[in-house]
Formats: sequence, C-alpha cells, structure tokens
Amino acid sequence: MNWLILIVAGLCEVGFTFCLGRAKLVTGTEWWLWIGGFVIFSVASMVLLAKATETLPIGTAYPVWTGIGAVGTVLVGIFFFNEPATFWRLFFITTLITSIIGLKMISA
Repeated sequence: MNWLILIVAGLCEVGFTFCLGRAKLVTGTEWWLWIGGFVIFSVASMVLLAKATETLPIGTAYPVWTGIGAVGTVLVGIFFFNEPATFWRLFFITTLITSIIGLKMISA
C-alpha cells in the first residue's frame, strides 16, 4: 500500500510542476488559480511522501519520489509545453526509469 501512496505522491509532484508551468503563461485571476493548484499539489505530495516513509526506507522512497516527478515533468514538458524530445533527453530519462525500477526491486 505504501508503494501506491509513494507513486501518488510522485504524481502530485508532476501536478505541481504542471501548475507552475501553466502559471507562467497567464496573469491575473487565472495565475492565482494555477498557483493555488501548485500549493495544493505540493502539500499533498509532501504529506503522501511522509506517509509512505513511515514503512519504506527513506533512501529508497525519496529517489523514487523525485524520479517519478522528474520523469513525469519531462513528459509534461514535451507533451504540454512543446519542449524538445531529443534522443539524449529520452535516453537519460530511460536510464532514470531503469534506476527507479532497480531501487524498487532491491527494496524490502
């Protein structure tokens, strides 16, 4: 169950980076709404990470959490913010995913 909580925490990290990316594109009331989403996702991500680390080792949980956030943020950038999808960028994201899977496999 705590692995699921950790995955949701990582997805919340992707959510707060998406909100931050959208906030830089708008002004006024819409900016405040995206910043509100950023704050909500940030708090949810941190609370869920703290909950997951009650039973998962911090040395595994934190890298998995940041890895999910990093991979998700790169994908959001490519699909929603027109960032480049170069060979090397995708290659290193793939190595990050492989490392996250490796950490999960060696954890209790």
